[in-house]
Amino acid sequence: MSLFSIAALQVDLPFGDNRDRLEKETARVLSRFPWVRMVVFPELCSFGPGLSFAEAMPGPTETRYQALAKKNNIWLIPGSIYERAGEDIFNTAPVINPKGEVVARYRKMYPFLPYEKGVKSGTEFVVFDVPEIGRFGVSICYDGWVPETTRALVWKGAEVIIHPTMTGTIDRAQELIIAQVHAIVNQCYFVDVNNAGQLGNGRSIVVGPEGEIIHQSGEVGEQVPFTIDLNRVREVRRSGTLRLGQILKSFRDTPIEFPCYRGKYQESPSMAALGPLAMPET
Repeated sequence: MSLFSIAALQVDLPFGDNRDRLEKETARVLSRFPWVRMVVFPELCSFGPGLSFAEAMPGPTETRYQALAKKNNIWLIPGSIYERAGEDIFNTAPVINPKGEVVARYRKMYPFLPYEKGVKSGTEFVVFDVPEIGRFGVSICYDGWVPETTRALVWKGAEVIIHPTMTGTIDRAQELIIAQVHAIVNQCYFVDVNNAGQLGNGRSIVVGPEGEIIHQSGEVGEQVPFTIDLNRVREVRRSGTLRLGQILKSFRDTPIEFPCYRGKYQESPSMAALGPLAMPET
């Protein structure tokens, strides 16, 4: 099976405790679109950007979302939460499977400095597998401005990038271009879901593996259900974008060592599996 349905929820939210609202929005989208298998919310949508809401993980908010995923038998990425780990605070997105298990936690690598003060950078690239479907990667908001974050996830085998965002600033137009570029140069799906209302200016975007815009939202709250086909990613990577550029194979096979990176690249089984860089036969 290669088809998989996702609902990106661009919710119009205020500052404060929004957890009840997120539960209601999940129930609402699944009632209307029962074929959805994954629900994704924006960055920091549970409470907004206040560090005072930071809590340990596992903790009460994550546990609540685990119960929500299990109850509805869905994959759930409830945006991100400020995570308190000792004296440190991270901006962390949990990934919860349909059994209610936390299968991964991604800590934002690039807090939006100098504005997102007091937040420590994560250090681990996070991918996870949806059985019988494919491999997904997670990044958060300002991570997207550093192209290496997406390339590293793809190097680890990601075919879909889930990218919760909290943008309410005038650079949202640039972020839409960045999302499209990530999808094109990495031949993957890129799902950028932003907040609306007091927490963001919306304009969530879903981009396909050849750069096609599957959907772009307006600035108000919106449910965005869509279906991806992972076989499209695999075919684009095999035969090239528009049957032309096989960019991931070219990147894999280059003898060039970029001076801005330290050392050589880690071997990548997913890149090796793409096969030789050659003219498409069919």
